[in-house]
Amino acid sequence: MNMPYFDLSGKIAVVTGGATGIGRGIAEGLADAGATIVLCARRMELLDKACSEITERTGVETYPHRLDITNSQEIELLVEDVIKKFGRIDILVNNSGVGGSEKPILKMTEQDWDSTVDINVRGVFMLTQCVAKKMVERGEGGKVINVASIAALRVTRSMSAYCSSKSAVNQLTKCMAAEWTRYNIQVNAILPGLFETPINTHFFATNAGQEALKNMPMRRVGQIDEMRGLAIYLASPASDYMTGSSIVIDGGQTIY
Repeated sequence: MNMPYFDLSGKIAVVTGGATGIGRGIAEGLADAGATIVLCARRMELLDKACSEITERTGVETYPHRLDITNSQEIELLVEDVIKKFGRIDILVNNSGVGGSEKPILKMTEQDWDSTVDINVRGVFMLTQCVAKKMVERGEGGKVINVASIAALRVTRSMSAYCSSKSAVNQLTKCMAAEWTRYNIQVNAILPGLFETPINTHFFATNAGQEALKNMPMRRVGQIDEMRGLAIYLASPASDYMTGSSIVIDGGQTIY
């Protein structure tokens, strides 16, 4: 059988946290494979720029949509707008997230905890539930990709809320996969290690950043374009028999 395993032509993909960094890299990869992209974030000026550049580079339609992932009304509006415009959502990439407060547990406030968990876990739950209902109604399945972190597997001091939230996303991925496999919805997670993004580029140019790289097996951080192939795989028919999996992409950070 001649099957275009990695062809996403005609697919509609929603990517959150897509204006910069890993989210934008994943969106570009899906666009490279032919998917129409709905890019979501809170800052419209960055969204407009990202969409324009992705469309110019790939020739694929890319649409900006403002979204506060903690706001259930904005989530419902996003989903309804995409369904109204395209009739379906085939792929959802949950990439919105925050690093959270770097505080010891004894000094954390309730607000510190809630602000991290609301974005990293509650937002993923609410949006995916809303999208999955539409996938079930349509009856043709779909793909959900949750971006967690290797922090789901290991402890980072003074980052308890972040580590806990990413562990929750990892486990939520498995719960969703178990419940939705009968609807032909595959749910998998990507667990990135250190990738160079606009937020951390300056750090890796410092002496402290260079010292941190010496402790990594590959002696370097990941580049955003190295995330694209994995995202295409998880969004494509090539991964139809994979669900509930957590894939680490970290240059060997978790080997030891």
